[in-house]
Amino acid sequence: MGLETYVCAGVLCSVSGLSGDAATAPAQVYVGMGLLAASTVTYVLSRLVGARRRFLRATAVEEDTSSLPLPTLLKPELKHGKKPLFDLMEAIREIKVRTFDPYDSFCVYELSALRENVGAFMNALLLAKPAGLKKNLAMMDMECSLKFLTSIFLILFLLGSYSAYENVRLVDAREDNEKHYVTLQVDASNATGRPIPETLFGIFFEEINHAGAGGLWAELVSNRGFEAGGQIIPSSIWPWSIIGDESTISVVTDRSSCFERNKIALRMEVLCNSSGCPSEGVGVYNPGYWGMNIEEGKNYKVTLYVRSTGDIDVSVSLTSSNGSLTLASEQIIALASEVSKWTKKEMLLEANGTDDGARLQLTTTKNGSIWFDQVSAMPVDTYKGHGFRNDLFQMMVDLKPRFIRFPGGCYVEGAWLSNAFHWKETVGAWEERPGHFGDVWKYWTDDGLGHFEFFQLAEDLGAAPIWVFNSGISHHDQVETARIMPFVQEALDGIEFARGDANSTWGSVRAAMGHPKPFGLKYVAVGNEDRWQKYTYYKGNYLVFYNAIKKAYPDIKIISNCDGSSQPLDHPADYYDFHVYKPSKELFSMSHKFDNTSRDGPKAFVSEYAAKSETDANKGNLLAALGEAGFLLGLEKNSDVAGMVSYAPLFLNTNDRGWIPDAIVFNSSHLYGTPSYWVQQFFTESSGATLLSSTMEGNSSYVEASAISFQSNGSDYIQIKAVNFANVTVELKVKMTGLDSSNTKVSAKKKKVLTSASVMDENSFSNPEMIAPQETLVVMPETFVLAPYSFSSFDI
Repeated sequence: MGLETYVCAGVLCSVSGLSGDAATAPAQVYVGMGLLAASTVTYVLSRLVGARRRFLRATAVEEDTSSLPLPTLLKPELKHGKKPLFDLMEAIREIKVRTFDPYDSFCVYELSALRENVGAFMNALLLAKPAGLKKNLAMMDMECSLKFLTSIFLILFLLGSYSAYENVRLVDAREDNEKHYVTLQVDASNATGRPIPETLFGIFFEEINHAGAGGLWAELVSNRGFEAGGQIIPSSIWPWSIIGDESTISVVTDRSSCFERNKIALRMEVLCNSSGCPSEGVGVYNPGYWGMNIEEGKNYKVTLYVRSTGDIDVSVSLTSSNGSLTLASEQIIALASEVSKWTKKEMLLEANGTDDGARLQLTTTKNGSIWFDQVSAMPVDTYKGHGFRNDLFQMMVDLKPRFIRFPGGCYVEGAWLSNAFHWKETVGAWEERPGHFGDVWKYWTDDGLGHFEFFQLAEDLGAAPIWVFNSGISHHDQVETARIMPFVQEALDGIEFARGDANSTWGSVRAAMGHPKPFGLKYVAVGNEDRWQKYTYYKGNYLVFYNAIKKAYPDIKIISNCDGSSQPLDHPADYYDFHVYKPSKELFSMSHKFDNTSRDGPKAFVSEYAAKSETDANKGNLLAALGEAGFLLGLEKNSDVAGMVSYAPLFLNTNDRGWIPDAIVFNSSHLYGTPSYWVQQFFTESSGATLLSSTMEGNSSYVEASAISFQSNGSDYIQIKAVNFANVTVELKVKMTGLDSSNTKVSAKKKKVLTSASVMDENSFSNPEMIAPQETLVVMPETFVLAPYSFSSFDI
């Protein structure tokens, strides 16, 4: 029975009763009103169910209610985490108080509209026949008819409820027809499998967003050598600041340093009057990179160079951000004869408090002239004592990278060649490194994280180093091929530094730095993004580099900047560099980019990829990560021509958002991985695994999937990875052939899912794992359910 039938019958009975024979009027009116009540209940239930359906679709929640009994429909399980709107009494109460949940207010509006329309209709009837109506209404015996009305109402209510239930079943049946099914045919036999390169997935480190200075490199002092202000004196000492006023202290820079490659030093003239200096002293302080993270109970090594024309009594302190609380302190007391020349002082400070915005202070209460240079503060607790911040290092370790590309990026090129990364100026004792201004990303680096440290980082990670060097080209100037040999020689010397024995010219420098054994350098890249048409000398320069390196080191793999994905290269190379930054949907659609690439010739090194768009990727959300997941699945399946891949950029100090989004966001004390970081963790078993032959059947335009086999802890696994880039639930049926049934057991295996309530959700310091993989153990099913907008993996 439809809703229209109830309404028509109710109105007709009511009209007939109110205007007809007095003897039958009460029953007719009550029946009519009962029918109208039943139609109202039916209408409300239907609208509630329909609104709930629309809401669940909008929030990407799917529930199959086609087989549920009516009581369960009226009070379902709270799978969607919302209020129980199908408790009828609760719904009525909500209507009365007019709440404003997304679909409550809609239902209130609909019920109100129905009530007003029926009320208006009945008022019109009353106005049309006032005399008959009054007579019949007066004759109604309300008490006698109560039981009759109740019976009629209950019967009609049940009929209306059944009608609502049938409406739900129709909706469910319609949605069943709209369900999305995909079948993945997998051949698990070794005969059709293909080895995935051992070095497929890695990481790319660039000095960008203060990734190294103020990030991975644990040095706490910014501008430790006072060189950042330039070589013209007096120069800026930023971010150093003065403690005291002009009447008590004067601070300037001069060129009196004992280090030939960085001549700037700080001169502090203390000018306190006869009554003496303030009790807390005067001097200078350094806030580090937006605050130093000092933790109670931990030790910090402070190193500085000092000289003076008189006796000194200097307090070296770690304090709170405003200097009011001392966290650790030690005195440097020396006679004039002991510090008349530059003298190195080292001290170990143990913190008695915690402050992630702390600063380093150098103060005194004694008049006289004091010079400082190369002031360093390093946590003692770094990875293996190698200077890497532990928590950021661990985030890299967890990705199990098989290679690390360094040190850039545009950082290698420079906006001008004079500000490019010159590796020879970044080796040797840290005090002797001049540092340089990275004019692409607009900040100074002291180059504590230099050529040696990058190779040490690769070794500590167990990753193959990929060194990117300058090809004689910056963003604004370039060296013609006829004059490129000095750059070629610098590249050859850099390789010797890494690979030469301890008796070679540059190998001896490495050995003197504490690493007599050579580093395993097997990959180099000639330049970064130098293939653009304006760089007219790149190809000529590249060939000179290629020939010289292959002659000296024939086993080294050389990477060209020219793209060979669409057409073959016209010059020799082992790999070609491929960079891609696209909006999420476009990047997802590039999962088939290398399907038709020639299987002959050099392989692609996708050294920089990311979903990047102000309109969809924002600071790094779920949508961006899913677009990247689809792209990576395509690369995994095309790993015979795409040999290596890495995300960019890796790190972002939240105080310097030069490029977003990024994989890992941090400040002085905390960090979190963006969804893009977590997507990379899904591929930690892919390098060196076996790609299984697989084909997809069904509507798979928004689904990408792959199948691999790998070994872990002596056990064999098959891993299915699938990304659902749509707001629908997908049932993925996996049909597997080629398994050895005698060795195959169905047991609890791992399921991992990355998803969220909204594709625009992002992680943050306050909620660092709002979007992170959720792992569960499952028994091998025949069908895998892919939640809307999700990335899933199943180890079976």
